[in-house]
Amino acid sequence: MPVRFRSLIDVSLRRLNFSLVASTVLAAILVGVAFWFVALQQSEHDRVRRTLEVRNQIAQVVTLIQRAESGQRGYLYTGRELYLTPYEAAAEAIPRALGELEKLVGDNPAQQDAVRRLRQITADKLLEVRSTVELKRSGDNDRALSVVNSDSGQNLMDEIRTLVGRMEQEENGLLQKRQAAQQLYGVLLESGAALAFVLICASAVFGAMLTRRSFAAIDSTHRQLVDTNEELLKQISQRETAESQLRQAQKMEAIGQLSGGIAHDFNNMLAVISGSLELMKRRITAGDFNIDRQLSAALEAAKRSASLTQRLLAFARRQPLAPQPIDANRMMANMSDLLRSTLGEQIQIETVKAGGLWTSRADPHQLENAILNIAINARDAMPDGGRLTIETANAYLDEAYARDNTDVEPGQYVMVAITDTGTGMSAETVSRVFDPFFTTKPAGTGTGLGLSQVFGFVKQSHGHVKIYSELGAGTTIKIYLPRFIGEAAAAPPPSAAAVSSGNAREVILVVEDDELMRRTTMESLTALGYTALDAESAAQALAVLELRNDIALLFTDVVMPEVNGKTLADEALRRRPDLKVIYTTGYTPNAVVHGGVLDPGVQLLSKPFTLEQLATKVRTVLDKQDA
Repeated sequence: MPVRFRSLIDVSLRRLNFSLVASTVLAAILVGVAFWFVALQQSEHDRVRRTLEVRNQIAQVVTLIQRAESGQRGYLYTGRELYLTPYEAAAEAIPRALGELEKLVGDNPAQQDAVRRLRQITADKLLEVRSTVELKRSGDNDRALSVVNSDSGQNLMDEIRTLVGRMEQEENGLLQKRQAAQQLYGVLLESGAALAFVLICASAVFGAMLTRRSFAAIDSTHRQLVDTNEELLKQISQRETAESQLRQAQKMEAIGQLSGGIAHDFNNMLAVISGSLELMKRRITAGDFNIDRQLSAALEAAKRSASLTQRLLAFARRQPLAPQPIDANRMMANMSDLLRSTLGEQIQIETVKAGGLWTSRADPHQLENAILNIAINARDAMPDGGRLTIETANAYLDEAYARDNTDVEPGQYVMVAITDTGTGMSAETVSRVFDPFFTTKPAGTGTGLGLSQVFGFVKQSHGHVKIYSELGAGTTIKIYLPRFIGEAAAAPPPSAAAVSSGNAREVILVVEDDELMRRTTMESLTALGYTALDAESAAQALAVLELRNDIALLFTDVVMPEVNGKTLADEALRRRPDLKVIYTTGYTPNAVVHGGVLDPGVQLLSKPFTLEQLATKVRTVLDKQDA
């Protein structure tokens, strides 16, 4: 590029940058001044409002004194107790009204002195009124009237009116000054806005002039560069190609960052599965059947992939819950070994179990996951070790608490509190800690999904979660689950190591629109000893049911074209009331789940499932039928 052409471009850019910087600085100054005027105007507005409140309060005090005096006069002249009602109400309300007035004039020493004087005169006036009422009640009418006729009460009222008049005059003067100041600031703000608009337009015009002048010089020089135009166009074309490639790379990088650790984990697991299967294929081809290690690796990777999909469903609140009565104390005892192995030796774990703890109702597996998630966050907040305390208690969240926490229904709850002695959190962090993908951990050490999953589970369980934290002191997270009236379910016995099998007399109809999934399920059931029939649609399934009366179990996908699994099962049960049904799906729609909870009596096996999970579910449902 010629030196002159480059120099012209540099001069043009400097002029343009100067124009942009000057416009930006000018705009920033004007915006700052505008905010200042707005703050001043708001301040004066608040003062005007306070002055109006003082005037209203003064009028209220005078009205109450007059009501007391009117009630006294009515009682003295008629002797009827009815007239004492407004007197007594006013006498009770006057001290409060004076107290409120004294608060309102707290920034005005002169008015404070006047209020103190008004309080003293009002007390004398109420004493005079009270004495005449007592004399009247005692039957000494003459003395009561003589007190009234002595004009002492009238003199006190005159002094009250005079003092109140001075106070109102003072407030009226303040009101005029403050309204004038407020109006002035408003005018200044409008003038400033107009001036800002004019200056910004002038700056834009000036910048446009500089730019136009620079481009005119560039255009003049450009005529001298015709001989080098082809090379320049070639360079531009190459540069555009490179920029396009760069933009595409940046776009792909953004997509990769958006998927984050999820794609990373899935790719790792797929690599393990694919690599293991290829190694097994090579060994088997070579006649080497020592493939246990590769088979175990592939199975473990598949399980971890399934676990990741379950985490995604839990985060999206799409994972079906199977709530049951829970004894939180018993659950804490069962989790102790898991917590110790997960948190490590540096973390001291203490449990405080409440006596007579109520039963709650929730999904036990999801509650364990929630406690484990919180405990892992607590461990990360104690890098040098510390103490983790898990406490259970009965709790009653009253209406006052519910008013401050609008997502809570008042009532009885079972509380599980997890407390750590870690670094704690600021108030800003606490306010965002349940937001999805929010994390304070270094990049690569946290996804920001843990506590949002806890929040989603607790809300699906109609519970409440609360965080208390202080920087340098630690954090307490309290989970409240609604009390359940009834006995907690006994802990399920450890599952047997052997896979439950069936026999050929037990016929199962598999309905699945995906051919590979249908074939895999058929082969798995056959390997377990069952007789398996298949259908790829609801219409085929109903036709098979008409032909085969010995089908004991319908194993159907939920999401299918045309007719979903729930509609198919309803029709099949109408025809065969004794038929047992198991639903399976990789995503839980509202067909068999409502409010995040399985419909009563629904048996669901989430995809992907292992052979052991399939065997256990099928055997459980069939045995329940036999029972």
